[in-house]
Amino acid sequence: MDAQSVKLDVTEKADHRVASTYLQDKFGKLDILINNAGIALDGLGEVTVSTTSDDIIHRTFDTNFFAPIALTQTLLPLLKKSDAGRIVNMSSVLGSQTLHADPSSQIYNFKALSYDASKAALNSFTIHLAYELKDTKIKVNSAHPGWVKTDMGTEAAPMEIPEGAKTGVALALLGEDGPTGGFFNDAGPVAW
Repeated sequence: MDAQSVKLDVTEKADHRVASTYLQDKFGKLDILINNAGIALDGLGEVTVSTTSDDIIHRTFDTNFFAPIALTQTLLPLLKKSDAGRIVNMSSVLGSQTLHADPSSQIYNFKALSYDASKAALNSFTIHLAYELKDTKIKVNSAHPGWVKTDMGTEAAPMEIPEGAKTGVALALLGEDGPTGGFFNDAGPVAW
């Protein structure tokens, strides 16, 4: 297997252009884009809605929402050259407005305004982009990987990284008859 890399800070538009040029020159197209960058600066329950600073909100949205949109827009011409382009936005169940509003849901008591809102906004981007691309072979979906042992998920998380990657990989490898414009975890659809 031949692995190659290119430096990409998702918040740096210059890096987006460099990556696009590299992919164009090397491959002429892009088959799969997984928008997987994310930060959680407000912590679960550590900062309340009334104490969340503008800085935390802006920095979180810059990474979790604005950067994936900008990167996707930059790389979309290359995805359109693919025979079956796939875009996977790594979201979170914490971006589910339905579950956050339901007192009986497992996430009801876990509130982090900037992180949750940024993932809900990313889910909205998924719906809108899937609609725009509905007459193409490109499929766009959001994925909730689960609570995974990463720097953000911490060692307290029950899932190892390979297990957490399963949903995103499955959506990246969807067949022609697969869904688009949905939100999924390893068990199936997640409520918006």
